[in-house]
Amino acid sequence: MAVETEAPAAPELALADTNINWDRLDKTRFHVIGAILFTAQSALLHPTAVVKTRMQVAGSGFSHMRGVSVFAHILKNDGIPGIFRGFGTSAIGSLPGRVLALTSLEISKDIMLKYTERFNMEEATRLGIANGVAGMLSNLVSCVYYVPLDVVCQRLMVQGLPGTTVCNGPLDVVHNVIKAEGIRGLYRGFGLTAVTQTPASALWWGTYGSAQHIIWRSLGYRDDVEKKPSHFEMMAVQAVAGMVAGACSSVITTPIDTVKTRLQVLDNCGAGRPSVMKTTKALLQEDGWRGLYRGFGPRFLNMSLYGTTMIVTYELIKRLSVKQH
Repeated sequence: MAVETEAPAAPELALADTNINWDRLDKTRFHVIGAILFTAQSALLHPTAVVKTRMQVAGSGFSHMRGVSVFAHILKNDGIPGIFRGFGTSAIGSLPGRVLALTSLEISKDIMLKYTERFNMEEATRLGIANGVAGMLSNLVSCVYYVPLDVVCQRLMVQGLPGTTVCNGPLDVVHNVIKAEGIRGLYRGFGLTAVTQTPASALWWGTYGSAQHIIWRSLGYRDDVEKKPSHFEMMAVQAVAGMVAGACSSVITTPIDTVKTRLQVLDNCGAGRPSVMKTTKALLQEDGWRGLYRGFGPRFLNMSLYGTTMIVTYELIKRLSVKQH
């Protein structure tokens, strides 16, 4: 009886199905299920983003505090709404961007996997390259949408801190920014984001693709053998690979994220329009090289948890969205 129950599920758990390509997905189910699960995931991680952002802002009084202490301070003074500032704007605003990002990611990865078949290279390398290029292209496409959203959300997160403008909701933020600087104000940090986050996205997806392949092989799994992973093993391997990718990315990208955050949220930065060089110099003057790693703890936690939960969620969405024959 147990054999009869497990037999139909075997094809869904084949090792080859850890890489479900774009052609096999029901696109409507993929985006609807993705919207629901990714919004839930974002809700769980949003407080770490609020803590990280507040620690990175000059004059906030939080820059030299531990992440846990900052979290407790926000919770004590602002309650639950305080640690979820900007979440509604982020969650709703991210829906179109997520469709754009995931579609471009899957299509470009599928193209690269087919293209690299002609080359004689290790499978881990091939998967790393295909995932890395897909992550890079997906990030480039989505930057145009996400940078203004990021500017608005981060300004909502730091309401009331020195150097920031008080706004009544996301529309007021947009109005104030455009009034002061025009459309270009919504794209503060765009060049920095595109130039740095694109390689970071390539690193994340490339590391994930290679790490997952290496872990499966080290556990004795191959595409051409009968041995198939269980649901738990599949989730565990993908979680570990995602955590490794997230941890690597956070170490490399935190200094850039600190400069970008400061650049995007402050209005009162002295004479002239804030720039990357002025912001970096201010950070170095305030706290030396350590200043570039403000908020590293929460960011490391955020990216590691995000890498783990995002990829497990993402792979689950893909398995749930496979076309029914």
